Amino acid sequence: MLADRDSLLRRLHELRIEHRDLDTVIARLENSPTDQLHLQRLKKRKLKLKDEIAWLESRLLPDIIA
Repeated sequence: MLADRDSLLRRLHELRIEHRDLDTVIARLENSPTDQLHLQRLKKRKLKLKDEIAWLESRLLPDIIA
């Protein structure tokens, strides 16, 4: 189970880095004339990463019984 948690943490770290990198690329492209379809695809990828990050974070948090 500990190895599984470590792999989830590693994946979460990778996704956060990719999300941050996409944020930088998108900001740079928005300030210059660019292919709107390409920009839209990058934004979709960023949203998908955000969803995956949220899912992984929820998996890593312990269940709290009220």
